[in-house]
Amino acid sequence: MAASASVRQFKLAKESELRVEVGTDSPYRVRLLSGTAEIFGTELPPENWLSIPPRQKFAIFTWHGATVEVEGTSEVEYIADETPMASYVNVHAILDSRRARAKASSNSNVVASQGPRVFVVGPTDSGKSSLCRMLLSWACKQGWKPMFVDLDIGQGSITVPGCIASTPIEMPIDSVEGIPLEMPIVYYYGHTTPSINAELYKVLVKELAQTLERHFSANSESRAAGMVINTMGWVEGLGYELLLHAIETFNANVVLVLGQEKLYSMLKDVTKNKPNMDVVKLHKSGGVVSRNPKFRQKSRGFRIREYFYGLFNDLSPHSNIVSFNDITVYRIGGGPQAPRSALPIGAEPLADPTRLVAVNINRDLLHLILAVSYAKEPDQIISSNVAGFIYVTDIDIQRKNITYLAPCPGELPSKLLIVGTLTWLES
Repeated sequence: MAASASVRQFKLAKESELRVEVGTDSPYRVRLLSGTAEIFGTELPPENWLSIPPRQKFAIFTWHGATVEVEGTSEVEYIADETPMASYVNVHAILDSRRARAKASSNSNVVASQGPRVFVVGPTDSGKSSLCRMLLSWACKQGWKPMFVDLDIGQGSITVPGCIASTPIEMPIDSVEGIPLEMPIVYYYGHTTPSINAELYKVLVKELAQTLERHFSANSESRAAGMVINTMGWVEGLGYELLLHAIETFNANVVLVLGQEKLYSMLKDVTKNKPNMDVVKLHKSGGVVSRNPKFRQKSRGFRIREYFYGLFNDLSPHSNIVSFNDITVYRIGGGPQAPRSALPIGAEPLADPTRLVAVNINRDLLHLILAVSYAKEPDQIISSNVAGFIYVTDIDIQRKNITYLAPCPGELPSKLLIVGTLTWLES
């Protein structure tokens, strides 16, 4: 149900929502005229127009009734009165009381002083990211500062795809800007599917978990607020194995399963001997839209573009040049561990998934996204998080120069760069 660009008014009954998919290239504006309403758990300010960027899918939900006005072109626009919001807010209330209990307990009691560590799991397009945003925003409304952890390398809600990352959430998440980026901790996996190097994925999940454990042990407030963890939509075979690994590694105590009976019963079964682990089944929202692989690939491109140019094209990235001699580019995982001659007869050399390989700088790096590591030495690369990303726009073999796009001017914070298979064609 596409809508024209003129101003339209919607009266929303209590516990209903207006679901919108914004058109691909035109802006869209909403404002609250009366009552109260929220987008992904963050309240809409009264009277002020809010600009929503193209291609966004969102819902304006009201608990008590509201009148909203919208302007701009949308591909879909309809009111739904059946939503799972009541069950979502019930989960929030339970998490909230757990946080309060954790805060009240003494720090010497490691288990009791630990707030909820919530995994949000489910197949692709079941509304995981939206539920994460709601739970985080509602927690902030109560004065908590929970940690958001994103293990979904396919889409990336904290930074570019191909990363696992975390960031503290200190206020309800901006309906338009999304997850704030003041202090993210980012590890670069470099690929958008875990099957390329599942062992590396596990290693980085462990690195992030250990970094956060250190943070929580030094900060009881943050420990009580706990974390909300978004996961990949691949929940079978290797995807399921990586999910179990992450649940174990992060010491999860709540698992919310969106819209899949089979996954729910498998997780219920595998955690039945863990008394302080709750596995909860939730309905997915009817507003969730299934997206085909082509669409997902496109939205990855938009995500990378947004990193350099901003949501509304309001940032100006810088084009810089660096000499081949001033940087070293590494790939993680690849190449056999030992030469064939050193192996027993008939044995195949195994590729080492965490081996660092220095890459020859040539035209193969064109249009790739490289991560700038915080590591001081190559052997610290895997255990170091990254400062940010550059995009290779040109390689001059004669002059031995790389031209790249960076989000800000100045030298690179490090000479050690990591490459994976994440590419982008700037359109």
